[in-house]
Amino acid sequence: MNLLPHIVFLAAGFILLMKGADYFVEGASMIAAKFGIPQIVIGLTIVACGTSAPEAAVSISAAFKGNVGITVGNILGSNIMNILLILGLTAVVSAVAIKEGTVKVEMPFVVVITVVLTAMGTAGGSLSRLDGVILWVLFIGFFVYLFRLTKKEGIDEEIEEVNASLLKMLVFTIGGLIAIVLGSDVTVDAATSIAKALNVADRIIGLTVVAFGTSLPELVTSVTAAFKGKADIAVGNIVGSNIFNILFVVGTVAVIHPVPFDTSFIPDALAAILSAALLWLLSSKDRKLARGGGLFMLVIFAVYMAQLLIR
Repeated sequence: MNLLPHIVFLAAGFILLMKGADYFVEGASMIAAKFGIPQIVIGLTIVACGTSAPEAAVSISAAFKGNVGITVGNILGSNIMNILLILGLTAVVSAVAIKEGTVKVEMPFVVVITVVLTAMGTAGGSLSRLDGVILWVLFIGFFVYLFRLTKKEGIDEEIEEVNASLLKMLVFTIGGLIAIVLGSDVTVDAATSIAKALNVADRIIGLTVVAFGTSLPELVTSVTAAFKGKADIAVGNIVGSNIFNILFVVGTVAVIHPVPFDTSFIPDALAAILSAALLWLLSSKDRKLARGGGLFMLVIFAVYMAQLLIR
């Protein structure tokens, strides 16, 4: 099998992701400044939901086709990579200052909902429609919290003057999002073809290549935000994406079709719980994720990937 065309498509996907992320973060930042919305809220909503679009599209589409087995692996794999790999790299680029609300509310909330997801799946061997409704109720509750956070913090934060028109902001944000989704799709397809050509097992592809591919938007938006000095977006992006992945994506898929929870995913579910708890622990003392913490998370990620390949 000729790998060259797939490698070319892989490179094209990366380019789309990089440029799309740059425009998307810029557009989201301008919207935050224009309307006086705290950057952390933009990260937890617009940026997080936008960069989670690949996970949502893949999982929901699979549910409509009756092929929902990939949902849990994709979401768990993506959430682990989001924290250990992506936020780890982001912290290495630039030490990340984290707001009090993120440490006290959002981070422990990620731990709790990951535990809830694992308990739901292991209890019945699948996620039922009722489980999906429960996840959706939690999702709505989270957005109520965000709305209150916006009202509270919007008063306290200094509003940056923005001269760009609303049309330009929307073009940047929506255009960047489209490029991110297209780039992720192209990247995952090309990487999957390469992996199959090299005779890598489908299960490994799902937990690694597909999970990594759908997490690429989070990677490029978070690292780009760190280089731009917008730490709130970098942290909010990861925390918000993980919440969105579990509550909205899995919740929606479960409502459409019960989601099988294979016992082989239990170690990955535990890894997702421990990853979220580790992020919370490393950030709790000074509300800051230092470069050392980022390096430690990258080491843990390397260990996880190594055991995944030999398991």
